Amino acid sequence: MALAQTQVLEESVAETRLNLAGREVALDPAGALFDPQTRTLVVADLHLEKASSFARRQVFLPPYDTAATLTALTGLVLRRRPRTVLCLGDSFHDGEGAARLSAQDAARIAALQAGRDWVWIAGNHDPAPPAGLGGDCCAQVQIGPLAFRHEPTCQDGAKGKMKGEVAGHLHPSAKVSRRGRSIRRRAFVTDKERLVLPSFGMLTGGLNVLDRAFQTLFPPFAFTAFVLGEKRLYPVAPASLRPD
Repeated sequence: MALAQTQVLEESVAETRLNLAGREVALDPAGALFDPQTRTLVVADLHLEKASSFARRQVFLPPYDTAATLTALTGLVLRRRPRTVLCLGDSFHDGEGAARLSAQDAARIAALQAGRDWVWIAGNHDPAPPAGLGGDCCAQVQIGPLAFRHEPTCQDGAKGKMKGEVAGHLHPSAKVSRRGRSIRRRAFVTDKERLVLPSFGMLTGGLNVLDRAFQTLFPPFAFTAFVLGEKRLYPVAPASLRPD
């Protein structure tokens, strides 16, 4: 499937240009989408304060996830210099996550918001606006032919909603085996009509793109997984993917 072309950015990072529902967008190896026409940067599923959420239930994880995620996001924003940042839902792991931010991490978010528009899309983990933080909050954003929301709509009975849909929620990952070795990494998944972004958070798991949850979204064997590498994306056809 001839979907995309690769272009080299600064610091030897190669983006993948993709025609999605008639609009050219760029997929970044960091796991983000960039719309060049409006200079909008889109990330999904940050799940900030996940470790502190687990700690409240006496499940203790290294408490560095928020700082690490914000460091990655800061580097991406500095490289892309967007006019708008769109966070595609589940930005916090629960509805009280924003209140648990350290003063330093709250200040880092404020610095990222300075001089640009910032939009929080409601997710299933964080349906209400994050308290005490800047930015606008809404359920969906429309940019040209693309509709940005948290959860993808199912295929059955939703034909009109599918074209141009960009969503998160499912944390897609792809498993590839070659020469007796397997790798499993985060991935974008698309059929040129709609796209699901990988999770951006540093403490998030991933769902294999061959899972049945994706079967209601994409025609069988008619999608491509763009697997995240350190400096570029690797397009993989369904026939080369492996289940967990």
